Amino acid sequence: MLLVDLDPQGQLGKVLGVDVGAARRTALDLLLDALIGEDTRPALPVVRARHPNLDLVPSNKSLALFPAEVSERERDEYFCLRTALERTRSYDFILFDAPPSFGSVTLNALLAANEILLPVPLTYLGLDGAAEIVRTVEMVRERFDHPELQISLVVATFARRTRMAREILEKLRQHFPSQLSKTVLGYSVLIDEAQSRSQTIFEHAPRSSIAELLSDVANELLAVRPPGDLA
Repeated sequence: MLLVDLDPQGQLGKVLGVDVGAARRTALDLLLDALIGEDTRPALPVVRARHPNLDLVPSNKSLALFPAEVSERERDEYFCLRTALERTRSYDFILFDAPPSFGSVTLNALLAANEILLPVPLTYLGLDGAAEIVRTVEMVRERFDHPELQISLVVATFARRTRMAREILEKLRQHFPSQLSKTVLGYSVLIDEAQSRSQTIFEHAPRSSIAELLSDVANELLAVRPPGDLA
């Protein structure tokens, strides 16, 4: 599996124990190399994670420079990630961690991906954010001629035993009748503990209920369709 961190905070690499600040080549290089047609460097600035069968394209704050670097390139800037990844066929899965705000980097992820895994916290703002994502996906499908893009799985997160959480979960069932995961995730301090130790939950607490639930989500995602690209 290849993980591509597209968030300037670089948290995906940090929780995997990678010193993202010291990375010589990052997601910014991946995008710019594709934009300028650079063929003399490795196709992918990959860092080998200590986890078996897991590679990472790290990110750091340098990625925030991307919009300024490509401000005069018009539409070319939106297809950098897709172009860069066309060179590799060696991964069963390519997983993109996109930034929360919409911009050229997020659009690159959406145009390179075929499927979206959408976590939705059971809050009012979480529901509003899910609606924004749906509108964005529809825009990308139509304006950029990318009909393959779809929301494959919606996962309710930060579940609480409150009336509002139950109401929002019911609204998710109404809006995503075939896409909503059967598994509902709550908050677990074990996730924070695992991240602080640069471990996955399956290393830190493999027999915990949250590890079992996350495994269930993975199995649901695998059942949707054969391996593909996810955002």
